[in-house]
Amino acid sequence: MTSPASLADSASFVLPWPETRSVFVCIVIRLAILAWNASGGPCLGRGSPASYTSLTSWYIRWLKPWSVSLTSTSMQARPSATTSKRLFHLEQTHTHISSIDLIREQTASPMISTTAQTRTQASRHAAKLARAAALGSHSQHALGLRLGCCAAASHQHQIVSSSRHFSSTPATRLRDFFPAKDTPHIQKTAPAWPHHGYSMEEMTSVVPAHRQPRTFSDWAAWKIVRFARFCMDKATGMDRAQQVDRKHPTTAIVADEPLTEAQWLIRFVFLESIAGVPGMVGGMLRHLNSLRRMKRDNGWIETLLEESYNERMHLLTFMKMCKPGWFMKLMIIGAQGVFFNSLFIAYLLHPKVVHRFVGYLEEEAVHTYTRAIHEIDEGHLSKWTDPEFRITDIAIGYWNMPEGNRTMKDLILYIRADEAGHRGVNHTLGNLNQKEDPNPFVSTFKGRDVPKPSLKPAGYERSEVI
Repeated sequence: MTSPASLADSASFVLPWPETRSVFVCIVIRLAILAWNASGGPCLGRGSPASYTSLTSWYIRWLKPWSVSLTSTSMQARPSATTSKRLFHLEQTHTHISSIDLIREQTASPMISTTAQTRTQASRHAAKLARAAALGSHSQHALGLRLGCCAAASHQHQIVSSSRHFSSTPATRLRDFFPAKDTPHIQKTAPAWPHHGYSMEEMTSVVPAHRQPRTFSDWAAWKIVRFARFCMDKATGMDRAQQVDRKHPTTAIVADEPLTEAQWLIRFVFLESIAGVPGMVGGMLRHLNSLRRMKRDNGWIETLLEESYNERMHLLTFMKMCKPGWFMKLMIIGAQGVFFNSLFIAYLLHPKVVHRFVGYLEEEAVHTYTRAIHEIDEGHLSKWTDPEFRITDIAIGYWNMPEGNRTMKDLILYIRADEAGHRGVNHTLGNLNQKEDPNPFVSTFKGRDVPKPSLKPAGYERSEVI
């Protein structure tokens, strides 16, 4: 075998600049793949074996033949028998590629002019990358979410991942992502706002609806919500075939292609992490306004804070099924930071517009959950219709779900009913005098029952409740 020194001295093995540049690109791409898998990729957690196997397949199919062909054409050289045997083994088993072997094959085969010192440094760097990849190869992730299906007995159910690049569906297992802290004295902490519950008739009567904009501020709030939904569709990888009719985006629930369980969980987590912001912003500012003016708030603060608390319980429920990866967390942090500060300024300037905006946002939430229920009924989400699938205890305790009605569909029915109530409340609050009118949903009326916001998708007009 020709030594590295002789290779360096021989003019026949010195590549011209174009070929040298191409081979250098091959090496850079290889190292990028190893570094990608060592960190898990931007949408995955650290060390995803699924992503590593997918990248390995991609490398074997496209990059390796191209680099070998390039080298053979420019230098009339062929890969060694050891290299060919190793590639054949990788193609059959799709196992991890050793980072050290990859770099050593580059330096041992007559691809580029090199020295023994360069080869030693490259081997050390490859060894570090291999150790980094091995340390993180035990966790299992998909699409920025570590999915944990809540099965009752086997704990071996899998949630289907969406078709994204460099990802595949991993096996999932039950895991408590935020276990309760064990203390020597406290046994259980009850919810600050216990849920009032729903009847099955109330939950099934909820339908997607849309309040037509009547003023310029209504139109502006509606367009902002539409833009936010467009961004969410793009960020979660929704294909055109998975989108509903654009002419009726808030009421149409049938698409050419259904979403997967993983896609739904991504949308649920992202939606609920944002939906809990408006109630907190409104309640906080009205609380400070009441202190500053030294006047009563007439029941608005409690309703807004309870709405925010309810949205957070939705998020905690879905967080029992999945855990965001670092890429998803960055998206949530960025969106929440922009959303909170924007709503803070907007509520100071024009609170009616903010309530209208939240009403339109809740219309989108009702539409999202209605479509999910429709796809469950159609049998497209087989993991959630599995008889052994069980929802989390936090959901059963919060909504007081009766025995026999504890499926994923029942859970989404409860959450959709909550969103329908928020939709009616905010559309109604947007019609009232922000400084003087009391909150009609916590008031006692003269000779009539308290209005039910879930039954009024467009909200009550001021003349109907004040």
